[in-house]
Amino acid sequence: MLVIDAGGVPPAVWGELASWSAKRKGIAGVVIDGAIRDVPEIKKLKFPAFAKIITPQAGEPKGFGEIGIPVEVGGVKILPGDWIVGDDDGVIAIPNFKAIEIANRAMDVLEKENRVRKEIKEGSTLSQVTELLRWEKKR
Repeated sequence: MLVIDAGGVPPAVWGELASWSAKRKGIAGVVIDGAIRDVPEIKKLKFPAFAKIITPQAGEPKGFGEIGIPVEVGGVKILPGDWIVGDDDGVIAIPNFKAIEIANRAMDVLEKENRVRKEIKEGSTLSQVTELLRWEKKR
């Protein structure tokens, strides 16, 4: 996974052709603190690409940058070897030394949500299953 600090501004530093190239090299995806373009084409490639900005404005390829160095994206410092996890809801960075702990916590959450989902399908409600307190106005 590539994580690119492009200063959080346009123009796009990534597009369809970069995605093709990265995919052919076995790169798992890209996260950009900056702009991206060609999003429909990138989705067709099934190449995971996350960016702060979508724009049609292409940047000039100049070859600037370094690989394998710490970067800061969205106020979060990301080190080489950290885990990047993204989906339609967003992206998180997991420090490498916490990856096992976070994976175990995520499995616990998944198991609890699966139990709640099953009980709701069987006729219960979310508030019944989770024993939510109800706040009512006094009359």
